[in-house]
Amino acid sequence: MAIIYKWDIPQMNAYIQSEGEDKVIYTVHWRYTGSEESGGKTYSSTNIGTQSYTYVAGEPFVPYEDTEAFEAVVIEWLEGSLDVSAMQAGIAAAIAIEIAPVNEDLYFTWQSAE
Repeated sequence: MAIIYKWDIPQMNAYIQSEGEDKVIYTVHWRYTGSEESGGKTYSSTNIGTQSYTYVAGEPFVPYEDTEAFEAVVIEWLEGSLDVSAMQAGIAAAIAIEIAPVNEDLYFTWQSAE
């Protein structure tokens, strides 16, 4: 199966008012997860980060609303400012190693793995 990628936006920081607009977002906290099913198991890898934005008066402004439509706008911002293809490549590599490991942890018999 192919890897399915998904954005999660758990939080945004906003100025209450800035440049004549209300709820002006300046930081987006994001997670970008890829998951794939293989052999009856689901494997996944996640990138986590924040991205800063600056609104300048006179530029197009999308008012904040707690809706799926606004989430789509924020995802467009992220995809326009982050290297999504590099993140997908890293996630795909991590999932490939999960599916077919290339290393293992070894312990002395008198120690327990914690």
